[in-house]
Amino acid sequence: MDDLAHFAAAARPGRMEFQAAPGHLPPGQRVYAIGDIHGCDERLAALHAMIGEDLVARPTARPLLLHIGDYVDKGPDSAAVVARLAAGALPGVPAGVPVVNLMGNHERTMLDALAGERAAITDWLFTGGREALASWGIDPEAPPGQWPGLIPVAHQSFLRGLEMHHRLGDYLFVHAGIKPGVALEAQAEDDLLRIRHSFLASEADFGMVVVHGHTPARGPVVRRNRIGIDTGAVFGRELTCLVLEADRLAFLQA
Repeated sequence: MDDLAHFAAAARPGRMEFQAAPGHLPPGQRVYAIGDIHGCDERLAALHAMIGEDLVARPTARPLLLHIGDYVDKGPDSAAVVARLAAGALPGVPAGVPVVNLMGNHERTMLDALAGERAAITDWLFTGGREALASWGIDPEAPPGQWPGLIPVAHQSFLRGLEMHHRLGDYLFVHAGIKPGVALEAQAEDDLLRIRHSFLASEADFGMVVVHGHTPARGPVVRRNRIGIDTGAVFGRELTCLVLEADRLAFLQA
């Protein structure tokens, strides 16, 4: 194993402890990447406020805010998280900061369930969809054919428009990871959204450092070829934001 670090590092905005990163961003660029949210809207709002404070304390020419996917299911308020992100302007985050929202496997399952796919309906209800439906005021026992009419069209449009991955500098941002040995353009969607063991166990040079969520850990995981930022907020642990700039990294947590 070639871990550089495996830890949780909460910090005050503007006072983060930066350390060497496995990749590099061009001058003037800074990325704030937030891990799996799963309906934890209050923690997301707190992180957005921290990011805003950090940008005031340490202005940068080209900031980017990125959400890594899994906004819905399991947690207390999927509807509020989706409403917050779908609105575009994020309270606490300075106007004009670009935002990229990635697709997670839970959004994919939700969309397939809303489209009427029977296997996806069963899967969604079993993996947190009941809590998500309840957050939209929908009885999970209601006929699935009624669900799309009870969830705001703007929320569904937001979910359908999520990106599969985003690349910047030496980094690739994707929900779950990538299949080792396969070019990015040839990656299967299911791997990008759901892969675990073959990606997590790989020590290969992917040609880029993969920033991902999907697999919860008790703290951020930093290796030479990947950075994992799902720290299990929905299980009562922290919601984590990775901060990248130049050849350094740090973390904010709520």
